[in-house]
Amino acid sequence: MRRQTPARINPNINLQISKTVMGVLQMQSNGNCSIAVLRLAALLFSVSLFVSVSLGQIRPERTIEEIKTEAISRAENGQYPCIGQNPEDLKEAFASIKTRDRDEWAAAFIAVGDKWMAEGKSLEKTDPAKANVDYIRAWRVYSFGRWPVPSSPGKQRAYEKALEAFRAHTKFWDPPMEIVHIPFEGKDITGYLRLPKNASGPVPFVIAVNGLDSRKEDLAESFSAVLPFGIGYIAVDGPGTGQAPIKASPTADRMLSAVIDYVYTRPEVDKTKVEFHGVSWGAYWGTKMAILEKNRLKAVSVQSPPIHDMFQKEFVLNSLQGNREYLFDQLPAMMSIFDNVNNLDELIVMFSKMSLVTQGLIGKPTAPMLIMSGVLDTQVPISDTYRLLSAGDVPKTGWINPHGGHLGRQKGVWPDPVMFREVIIPWIVHALGADSQSK
Repeated sequence: MRRQTPARINPNINLQISKTVMGVLQMQSNGNCSIAVLRLAALLFSVSLFVSVSLGQIRPERTIEEIKTEAISRAENGQYPCIGQNPEDLKEAFASIKTRDRDEWAAAFIAVGDKWMAEGKSLEKTDPAKANVDYIRAWRVYSFGRWPVPSSPGKQRAYEKALEAFRAHTKFWDPPMEIVHIPFEGKDITGYLRLPKNASGPVPFVIAVNGLDSRKEDLAESFSAVLPFGIGYIAVDGPGTGQAPIKASPTADRMLSAVIDYVYTRPEVDKTKVEFHGVSWGAYWGTKMAILEKNRLKAVSVQSPPIHDMFQKEFVLNSLQGNREYLFDQLPAMMSIFDNVNNLDELIVMFSKMSLVTQGLIGKPTAPMLIMSGVLDTQVPISDTYRLLSAGDVPKTGWINPHGGHLGRQKGVWPDPVMFREVIIPWIVHALGADSQSK
C-alpha cells in the first residue's frame, strides 16, 4: 500500500520556533525562571495555534472503518462509486478487510465476485437471464475490488476479472458489441463499439471517454441508451486509465484524435454527426477535442471539466488532499495516470503543464458544447466551468446545479442515472439531429 503523503508544514516554522526557544533558554540562564516559564507556555500555545492554522485545510484520508461505513451508505443511496452495488456484497467483502492494504481489499472483493461469476457460468444454458444478472453483479463487485485504480497486483487481478465478467455480460446484448483494436504508436486502443439495430445508412455517433476511476465498461453500459435513437457509440479508456496504450500528458490527446480517425473509417458512421462525451478527466480530454478537433466534431458534452484552477498547487493542497467527496486515495489515483509521477511535488509540477490556459487553448474556437457542473464540487472547482463557458467563439449550453457536487451530482435529486437520462442523452440526441430521426 502506498504510504500517505506527509503533512506539508511551512519550513519557516522550525526556524521561528528555534529562535524563540533559544530566547527563552537564554532568559532561564539569566535567572528569570518564572517569566521564562510563562513565556514558554505562551510560546507552546502560539506554536500549536500557528501549526493548527497552517494545517487547517489538510485532511487525512478516511480510515478503513470510515471507508466501509461510507461505501455501504453510498451503495444504499445509489451514489458513486457504489452505483448498482448490492450493499450485501459490500458487507460480505468488508467482513474480510481489516486494513487499508490494497491486496487485502482486492482479495475480499474477488472472493465475492467469484461466487457470482461461477453461478452465472452454471446458468448460461438453463437460465440465461439470471446468468446475465449474475455477470453484471460480478463485474460491479470486481470493479470495486480494483477501485480507484489497479495499483497493486491484487487490484490488477480484480480489474482483469472485471473485464472478463463485463464481456460475459455483453454476450447477451442485442445489437451486439464489437471489440475493436485501433493501431496506435506500435500498440492498440481497445474500444467497445455498438451500432443501432437495423440501421439504414450511416448513423450519428458518440465517442465516450471515462474519468479517473471509471472505465470504458461503465460508459459502454450507459451509452446503450442512445441506440434506440438511431445513434451508435464507441467507448474507450482515456490516457493513463484502463487499457489505454499511453499515459496522460499534455500531448496525450493525440490518442483520442486517433480514435476519431478510426471512427471516420467506418462506413456505418455519419461523419457529419460525430459527438464526443467526457466525464471528469474525460471532460478534460473532451474540452481539448472540442478545440483541437472542432472541424471533425458536431458537438461535445462534458461534466466537471478540469481547465486551469484545478491544476493549481493551492487547490491540490487545500481541496484534493484528503478530499471527502472522493471515497479514498484520489491523489494516488491521479499520480498513477502519469509517467514518473510518484509523489505530491511531482504531481503539482505535472499539473502545471496540464492546464489548458498554460497550453494556450482556452479562448480558441470550439465545437458546440454542453458543460455540466455542480457549484459545490470539491474535486474540480466551479470556476473552471465558468472560465470555459466564458471563452471561445460560439454559445455553449451550461447546466449548473447550485446544490450539486462533482459532475453536478445531488443526492436523491440529481444522481448520475437521472442526469444521464434527463440531461445528457436529450442534449446529444438534439445536437446530432437524431430527435427528428427517432420520431
